Amino acid sequence: MSDEEHHFESKADAGASKTFPQQAGTIRKSGYLVIKGRPCKVVEVSTSKTGKHGHAKCHFVAIDIFNGKKLEDIVPSSHNCDVPHVNRTDYQLIDISEDGFVSLLTENGNTKDDLRLPTDDSLLSQIKDGFGEGKDLVVSVMSAMGEEQICGLKDIGPK
Repeated sequence: MSDEEHHFESKADAGASKTFPQQAGTIRKSGYLVIKGRPCKVVEVSTSKTGKHGHAKCHFVAIDIFNGKKLEDIVPSSHNCDVPHVNRTDYQLIDISEDGFVSLLTENGNTKDDLRLPTDDSLLSQIKDGFGEGKDLVVSVMSAMGEEQICGLKDIGPK
């Protein structure tokens, strides 16, 4: 055995998977699901009866949580589907840079500078207008499968 000490880089997620398995028959409307490698929110679920040979099937209609595209998938209800770990975190908005990135204040007082402004026009204009008026804004950031995007906005009063 060597006397060297081993130092490991600590990761926030401790190597956790980006998804977890869940039986298709148990996934409900407004739940989350991975379709074609994209994290999606389920908007419609229909289940077909078992046929002559086999399984009942679940037909999922879902919307990508980051780009808003509609995706569909049909899975046997007894099979497992990947479900993404979806987190929402609130950060205080500090600054908006010229190149479309935002500077956010985290809970522990550090800054987070790696997020772009959202692509949704109404949310984008609300953030820019509110920031221009000098309001104290808190943005909700949704993260799933290694992607992050601003998805909401709260006004906590003037600065």
